[in-house]
Amino acid sequence: MIRIIKLSFILCVAVVLIVLAIANRDPVVIHLLPADLALWLRMDVSISLPLFLIIFGAITAGLVLGFVWEWLREHRHRADASRAKRDATRLSRELETLKGEARAKEGQDDILALLEDDKPLRLG
Repeated sequence: MIRIIKLSFILCVAVVLIVLAIANRDPVVIHLLPADLALWLRMDVSISLPLFLIIFGAITAGLVLGFVWEWLREHRHRADASRAKRDATRLSRELETLKGEARAKEGQDDILALLEDDKPLRLG
C-alpha cells in the first residue's frame, strides 16, 4: 500500500515537472554580473537557457546544498554512534574474557578465587 502511494506521488511530481518544462521553454538570458559592473570590468558573461532548465537547476542546487548541510550537521551524531559501537565491542570482549575466567574458577570457593586472582581490581 505504501509503495503504491509512493509511486503515485512520484508520478504526480513527474507530471507537474513535465508540464512546467513544457510551459517554460522560452529562452532566458542569465547575466553573471550586473550591467554596470560588467561594463566597468569590460566583461559581459551571459548565457541563454530555457527557463525550465534554470528552474530545475535551482531546485537541484538547493537539494544538493541541503543534503550537504544536513550531512555536516549530523557528523557529531555519527561520530558518537561510532564511538559507542567501539565501546560496546570492547566491553563485550572484556565480558567474554571475564566469563571465561569465571568458568575456569567455577569449582573453587569464591573467596579463594578472589585471593588467588593475581590481577588487580579495575574500576572503570
